[in-house]
Amino acid sequence: MSSTIIIIVNIVIAALLAVGLTPLFVWWERRVSGFMQDRSGPNRCNIGPFRLGGLIQSFADMLKLVFKEDFTPSHIRYKFFFTVAPVIVFLCSFLTFAVIPFADVLVIDGKENIMQAIPNELGIMWFIAFAGLSVYGIILGGYSSGSKYGLLGSIRASAQVISYEAAMGLAIISMIISYGSIHLTDMVNAQSGTYLGFIPMWGIFIQPLAAIIFIVCAFAETNRAPFDLAEGESELVAGYHTEYSAMKFGLFQVGEYAAMSASSALIVTLFFGGYQIPWLDTHQIQSNINYVILAIIIILPLKIFFFTRWMKKNNKAIGENKSREKETKILTIAFWSICFVVVALLISFLLTGLGTNGVNITTAVIQVGTFLIKFFMMAFVYIWVRWTVLRFRYDQLQMLGWKVLIPLALLNIVVTAIIVVVGK
Repeated sequence: MSSTIIIIVNIVIAALLAVGLTPLFVWWERRVSGFMQDRSGPNRCNIGPFRLGGLIQSFADMLKLVFKEDFTPSHIRYKFFFTVAPVIVFLCSFLTFAVIPFADVLVIDGKENIMQAIPNELGIMWFIAFAGLSVYGIILGGYSSGSKYGLLGSIRASAQVISYEAAMGLAIISMIISYGSIHLTDMVNAQSGTYLGFIPMWGIFIQPLAAIIFIVCAFAETNRAPFDLAEGESELVAGYHTEYSAMKFGLFQVGEYAAMSASSALIVTLFFGGYQIPWLDTHQIQSNINYVILAIIIILPLKIFFFTRWMKKNNKAIGENKSREKETKILTIAFWSICFVVVALLISFLLTGLGTNGVNITTAVIQVGTFLIKFFMMAFVYIWVRWTVLRFRYDQLQMLGWKVLIPLALLNIVVTAIIVVVGK
C-alpha cells in the first residue's frame, strides 16, 4: 500500500509541476514583464475580494480557451495532422518530466521506493528522446496549416532543433562521463559532496562549460526567447500556430510551459544538486533531523512574516475600494494559520520522535521542498531572460549552434575524458 501511495504522490507532483502550474507561470511571466517594463501587469480580474495579485486573470484566460469556438480553417488539407500536432507537443513535453527525481530513494519498511513519476532505467536518455520528439508536433502543425507563416515556422523549428540537440547531446555526454551513470538519481547523489571542503560538488562547478552549453540549448529546445524563431511574431505573425484557436492553441501554450518546466527541472538535477541541500546529503539530514526540523520551525514564521508584510505594503486600498485590504487580511490569516499548523506538527515530531520510517519520510519531504525552491528559481531565469534578451536573427541562431556550441561541446568532451582517465 505504501508503494502505491508513493507512486501516486510522484505522479501528482510531476503532473502539477509540468501542467498544473501553467496558470501560475502565465501570471508570473506577466507580472515580471510588467515590473521590467514599469507597468502593473494583470491586477483587475477577481472573484469577490480575491485577486491574488492578478492570478485570477490566468484562470479566466484558461476558461476562455476552454469555451472558445474551436475553428478549423477551410483551407486545411491535412486535418488529422492539424488536430494531432498540439497533442504531440503537449504529451512529449509532459512526459519529459516523468524521470525527474524529486528526492532520494525513500525506504519504508525496508523497501526502496524511487521518487520519480515513471521509474525506469533510461534516465537522461528518456528526456533526450521526448525532447526531440516534441518538435514533430511543431513541424506537423506548421506544415498542415496550409499557411506560409506556419510552414516557415515549422522549417525554422526543424533546423533549430537539429542544430541545438546536437550540442545538447554532446554536453550531456560530458556529464555522463563525469558522473559515470545515466540515471538521474545517481547524478544527483554524485553532487552531494564538497570540493575543497566548502564548494558544493554541483555540476555547475564541475562542468561549467557543459552547464552553459546545456542551458543555452535548453532555451532553444523549448522555443523560448531569445530562440523563439519558430513563432517570430514580428516576422511570422505567430509562426507554426498562426491558424490555431481555442484549446488547440491552448495545448501549444501548455506544451511550451511544460517544456520550460521539464528543462528547468533537468537543469536543476544535472547542474544545481537537484534535491540535495548544500553541505547536507541524505545521510546527514537523517542523522541531524531534529536540528533540521528546528531550523524550519525558526525560518518558516520569519518567511511568513516578511511575505505578509510585503503583501500588505503592495495591496493598499485605492480610493473607496477596500477589496484589496480585505483580500490581504483574509490571505494573511490563511498563511499564518497554515504556518501555525505546520509548526505545531513539527514541534510534535520533536517531542514524540519520528521513528525510522518517519525520519525517512521527513527527509524526503525536505528534499522535495529543496528541489521545488531550485526549480522555481530556474523557471524565473527563463522568464527573466525572455524579457531581457532580444530575439536572435536566424543566421545568428544557426552560427551560434554550429560554429560555437558544437565545437565547444566536443572540446569539453575531450578535456573531460582526459581528466577522468588521468584521475584514475
